[in-house]
Amino acid sequence: MTPRTTARGNRRLAAAGSLAAAAVLLLTACGDQTDDASGGDASEGATEEPSGDAPADDLSALLPADIRESGRIEVGSDIAYAPIEYYDENDEVTGIDPAIAAALGEVLGVEFVFTNGTFDGLVLGMNSGRYDVIMSAMTDTAERQQGVSEDAEGGADFVNYFQAGSSILVPAGNPEGIGGVEDLCGLAVAAQQGTANEAIVEEQQAACDEPIEPIVNDVDSDSITALQTGRADAVITDFPVALYNEREAGGGELFEVVGEQMDAAPYGIAVPKDNPELRDALQAAMQRIIDDGTYAGVLAEWGAETGAITEATVNAGS
Repeated sequence: MTPRTTARGNRRLAAAGSLAAAAVLLLTACGDQTDDASGGDASEGATEEPSGDAPADDLSALLPADIRESGRIEVGSDIAYAPIEYYDENDEVTGIDPAIAAALGEVLGVEFVFTNGTFDGLVLGMNSGRYDVIMSAMTDTAERQQGVSEDAEGGADFVNYFQAGSSILVPAGNPEGIGGVEDLCGLAVAAQQGTANEAIVEEQQAACDEPIEPIVNDVDSDSITALQTGRADAVITDFPVALYNEREAGGGELFEVVGEQMDAAPYGIAVPKDNPELRDALQAAMQRIIDDGTYAGVLAEWGAETGAITEATVNAGS
C-alpha cells in the first residue's frame, strides 16, 4: 500500500478486489447524536460565508492562509474500512470519506491528501501537526471533543458529515441465532480497538452471566477475517461496513447483518480546536455540497443514503 495518495471522486460500494483481505478492510467509531451542538466557540450548525471583497461563492477565502497557499489539506485516516475508506486494486484511496473530501475540495479549491495510519495513532498525528484533520469514520462524541487533541486547547471540533450506528455481522445463516447484543453472551465477538464498537462489547459483557470472549483487533479487517475463519461468532462494526460486507463479501454468501442498527451517531471531520478558521471553512463547504445536491449524489453512488444529514453541524455528538 502506498502511504499517501490523493482523494479521488470515485465512489466506494464497487467491489474492491479480494474482499476477504482488501475490500473487507474496515474501521469503526460510534456514539450518540443529538440535535444540539456543543463545545467551545463552535458555530453550532450555522454556516459562514466569506466577508469583505471576496465573492460570496468563494469559500476558499475562509481557509487559513497556510492552507490556501499550499493548496492541500493533510488528512489522517485509517484506510482499512470499506466502504468508508480503503485502497482499491490500484492502491488508490477510495470510499465514502474520500469521495466527500473530493467534493469539499472542489468548492474550497484545495486537494484533500489522505495519509494512512492506525486509528489509535491518528490523534497523535493531528496533535503533532502531521495532519490538518482526521477523516476516518470517527464518531463525534463529547469525550472526543474534549480529549481527542489534548495539546490543542483541550480538544477538537467535529464538522459533522454523516450518521451511522453499529451493527452485528454474523456468518451467513446466523448459526448462533443472534438477534441482538443480548445474544452475544458466551460467544466470541470481534471488534476494533478504541472504537465505540469495542465499547458495546464491553457494556454487554457486564450484563452477561456467561462471559463474552472478546477478540479485539487493531484493524477491522482482522475482525472480519476472524469471523470468516470461524474464530469469532460475530463482529460488531459500523452499519455501512457491516452492510457492505453482507452485500459484497463472497458475492453476498459469507455474511449477514442481524438485529437493529445501534446508537446512530454523527461522523465528524476532527479539527484541532485551535484552528477555528479551518473548522468554519469545512462546515461552510459541507453545507454547500449538501445544498447543491453534490453530497446526495455521492451517497447515492455508494448506496449510503441512510447515513445522510441535512445540516452541517459542529460538535453534534454527545
